[in-house]
Amino acid sequence: MEDLRLNVALLRRRVPNLTSAAKSVGLRPATVSNLCTGKIPIGRSEVRTLVALADLAECSLDELIIRGEKIDMIETKIKVLDLFAPLAKGGTIGLVARPGMGQVVVLAELFYRLKKEGYLTALLMPETESKELDDILEYVDIVAKDIDEAYEQLAVKGKNHEVIFASDRSHVVSGKIYDLQQRLQDIGIDSITTMLLDLRGEAVDEDLPYGPLETLLQFDADLSARFKFPAVNPIYSTSSVLEGAHLDQQHLSIQQRAQKLLRRYRELRSLVNVNGVQSLPTSEIQTFKRGERLEAYLTQPFYVAELFTGKKGESVDLVDTLNDVRKILDGVTDSQEVDELNYVGKLSK
Repeated sequence: MEDLRLNVALLRRRVPNLTSAAKSVGLRPATVSNLCTGKIPIGRSEVRTLVALADLAECSLDELIIRGEKIDMIETKIKVLDLFAPLAKGGTIGLVARPGMGQVVVLAELFYRLKKEGYLTALLMPETESKELDDILEYVDIVAKDIDEAYEQLAVKGKNHEVIFASDRSHVVSGKIYDLQQRLQDIGIDSITTMLLDLRGEAVDEDLPYGPLETLLQFDADLSARFKFPAVNPIYSTSSVLEGAHLDQQHLSIQQRAQKLLRRYRELRSLVNVNGVQSLPTSEIQTFKRGERLEAYLTQPFYVAELFTGKKGESVDLVDTLNDVRKILDGVTDSQEVDELNYVGKLSK
């Protein structure tokens, strides 16, 4: 059962307003979202849930469930993304954040990094004026004002390139973005990875703000308030790439151990904020300190922010991220101060 996953593209195409549709047949939108991203494996889902989704999409179970198809990840060399929520190549990635949490900076950084890797970068401007996107434009190859212009330019320039395409949620709500994806697929352009963001911050309050996704990047208000950037929540962000059949087992093991540590660290942090770290049992102090070090390590200087932070941008290969996180989990860095791990690249030898 490990090589099974939902046909997310089909769900997007057949059921544009999946939140309302799921509720109408008694399904929890959060459950549907977790099935789409792979957080809930197909093998652990209820049969009635799959049957209900197939009915909504007006398809058979064989069409809804894809067997044996590998999902490739885009290695961004951004530690928290590559470890916890790898970008699904050719999939749809949703950024869920309120204004000020850094989602635009993350998008700019992804455009900067992937453009250097040979990707064609494209941005569909929001329907309303959004000056916060002005700083991204220097990293964008195609800037379109509407869906038709985006189609025309991508139809010409996207044929021989891997494409990273970004759009605001306003185009998702209208259903236009999914129409665009289908039109491009119809002419043979299917190597497009779509990034969806919500500049108004309304997506935070909805269960399925973008419909089915392959990767969900959930931003965290607490990390943002403490200037721990990128403020991507390592526990609630997830990706279909993390399904067991599609991911290296070492990666999956380290990712799960790291999430377990951070989950407990967050619980302990609320106690420490009230009673101080000395109130914790000795074993829990060690857990708290390691969680604190891991959280610090997951911060990272961005190239697009060098002018503002004064810190040189850092890229960390996935293999180095996995080795470094394993060291933190195993206690190899227990003698290091937390501040030494803030905004570093990979750990020094």
